[in-house]
Amino acid sequence: MEFAGKVALVTGGATGIGYAIAGRFARAGAKVVLVGRREEVGKQAEAKLREEGLEAAFVRGDVADEASVQAFIGETVRRYGRLDILVNNAAVADTRPFLSPDTAKWRQVFNVTADGTYLCSRIAAQQMIDAGIKGSIINISSINSSRALRDSSHYNAAKGAMDQLTRCMALELADHGIRVNGINPGFIETELSMVDGVNELETDWFTSIYVGHQKIAQRRAGQPDEIAGVAVFLASEAASYICGASIPVDGGLSITF
Repeated sequence: MEFAGKVALVTGGATGIGYAIAGRFARAGAKVVLVGRREEVGKQAEAKLREEGLEAAFVRGDVADEASVQAFIGETVRRYGRLDILVNNAAVADTRPFLSPDTAKWRQVFNVTADGTYLCSRIAAQQMIDAGIKGSIINISSINSSRALRDSSHYNAAKGAMDQLTRCMALELADHGIRVNGINPGFIETELSMVDGVNELETDWFTSIYVGHQKIAQRRAGQPDEIAGVAVFLASEAASYICGASIPVDGGLSITF
């Protein structure tokens, strides 16, 4: 198996895209560590993967807190002896007008999405360098990192920062044999697409605007595993000459707007 002997850490790894990515790496032979803030959800995710006979562990942690990041990366290395792959998937979604006076929400979105990516990447990269590991860092961003949407300034700006981190990190960490790349998902069916028990991607407004008008060329939302497949590819030897890329995985949405 391609990732036998490798260790992958996935932030926000207990649900949605993160869980799908963790599962893909584990099935390809890697030992995986799922990081998140919700202990019960994380333990359930760990148990589900272990039921498949996969090597997986949940570690509680907060990507926006430097001491916590040091702790969960340290725990990963203590448990498995190394760290080869980091997937920065943890993020906070938010929808509100730009003129909203809720500065605390702005800070929360940036603290988790942008600051978390910076902290996890810096600390993980140093661990890889110290151990002589030519690793891979993958940032799960969004196609919204480069488009303007009403009521989405917090989220889009944070994802834009994430994309720029991908490029700058790739330039510097390539000197150490660490490849950094990003994935920019479009509309993906996850718990974040559920609002008050309704899947936004199955509503009339979504169908009429994004499917009926062919804004999504493939005329459907994506599935978490379709992001996971790209993440595993980017960490593999098949992608050895891909460095600093941000790859849209959006069913063709980014070619139509």
